[in-house]
Amino acid sequence: MKMNIVDQYGPVAKDISEIIISEDDIRQRVAQLGRDISIDYADRCPVLVGVLKGVLFLMADLLRVINIPVEVDFLAVSSYSAEARNKGVVRLVKDLEIPIYGRHVLFVEDVIDTGLTLNYLLRSLRERQPASLEVCVLFNKPAHRLLDIPLTYKGFDLPDRLVVGYGLDFRERYRNLPFVGLLSAEAVKEDSHLEERLEKNTPGSI
Repeated sequence: MKMNIVDQYGPVAKDISEIIISEDDIRQRVAQLGRDISIDYADRCPVLVGVLKGVLFLMADLLRVINIPVEVDFLAVSSYSAEARNKGVVRLVKDLEIPIYGRHVLFVEDVIDTGLTLNYLLRSLRERQPASLEVCVLFNKPAHRLLDIPLTYKGFDLPDRLVVGYGLDFRERYRNLPFVGLLSAEAVKEDSHLEERLEKNTPGSI
């Protein structure tokens, strides 16, 4: 099975032990989300807002299947510290360029885990007084959820495992896989060993 994955998707897929959500399933679900959004926001020209960079893949595909006029803008965030990150507090490094006062805003997210960061960003957007603010998330990981955030549009529930692909990354890699798959334990272990060698600056084959 692993050889088939590599044959089909190339070397980027060599560390994937199992495909969890197929490319076709993602395409069909995104298409359905696009149809639902097109119906619900007809004649309202919503502003779709995403957070760089994992959402790029979902945003691009979603925009192509929405058949009503929309506008799109992005935020970029960075954590202040590990403690701040655990509280969901982030530093805004790129703000919206489109004013959202009085606009219908759809926050598009690739994945929601604890919900802390998303809640922080939604609170910030609400302070700008949009006419409405809803959430569309493709991948939902409920196992670690700390805050109950209403999800108007949802794609898939993910298991509490290390999964990558379609925007989801491990150390900035594997985002470009068109499916969602389990990252092999060997790949995680090898990456940890590499990081240890680099930190210690000890000789080794890397």
